[in-house]
Amino acid sequence: MSAALLSQLLNGLQYGLLLFLIASGLTLVFGVLGIINLAHGSLFMIGAYIVFFVVSKVGSLWIAIPVAVICGLALGALLERFLFRHFYDREHLDQVLLTFALILIFEEVRSLLVGNDFHSVPVPAILDFSVPITGTFSYAAYRLFVIAVCLAVAAVLFYWIERTKMGAIIRAAAEKPEIVDILGIDARRVHLVVFAVGAALAVMAGGLAAPLTSVYPNMGSGLLIISFVVVVVGGLGSVSGAFWAALLIGLIDTLGKAYGSSLVSLPLGQVLAALASMSVYIVMVAILLFRPTGLFGRRA
Repeated sequence: MSAALLSQLLNGLQYGLLLFLIASGLTLVFGVLGIINLAHGSLFMIGAYIVFFVVSKVGSLWIAIPVAVICGLALGALLERFLFRHFYDREHLDQVLLTFALILIFEEVRSLLVGNDFHSVPVPAILDFSVPITGTFSYAAYRLFVIAVCLAVAAVLFYWIERTKMGAIIRAAAEKPEIVDILGIDARRVHLVVFAVGAALAVMAGGLAAPLTSVYPNMGSGLLIISFVVVVVGGLGSVSGAFWAALLIGLIDTLGKAYGSSLVSLPLGQVLAALASMSVYIVMVAILLFRPTGLFGRRA
């Protein structure tokens, strides 16, 4: 395997795992609460800006990321308690308008607080080196750290969903919402926990991504779209589906962008290059045609 291909595969794995952090919260919120949250990408942006702000003040990413996660939990709980709770029984159009308004509010607040400049977050000195993978190829230690953290979070999330009482309640609420009321479970607490955890996952993803890319306005918009693709491919409400779909979409998107331009020299090269750049959406359309509930979605 060439060093270039190995590098792109690792980049796709890292990108896919960050997508999982965003998409898992998105699929939980939609599966349990029935909310289409277009502002989920803004939470990713907020996480990046929190990390930038904390690092600029105290100089430590190790403090910044836990602070961002705590802020994400608090923000998610506040949004659910005082805003989204009043929209569960409303039409999806009302929810879309609400979350679109939140995007505008978050962007305006961000502009007032930190301006519209691009910012950078330095990689921690302890991880600012490359790890030899093969004799001729090394990979950035921070990217490997991001992969490890995302896998650890995924393991904790799977354990929480599959092995705990709250997880069983969340799964029941996602598959048969009416059973929560029948069993006398406080649905408001379930909704609060799910929304807070979903928000914290998106904020954490933004915090981890901050040293990998610039911190800039609207940085979560593109990731929101691709995260919805992950949710659709994996199956609405399925965390395991979101995990495998995120890895698939991350690899396809990375390889398509990396090697799409090299197809131009081939016969019909322009068409092939265009298809490569749209590969994730082609996959989504194929899934919707042949398995509308997603790869891991529950069949109707």
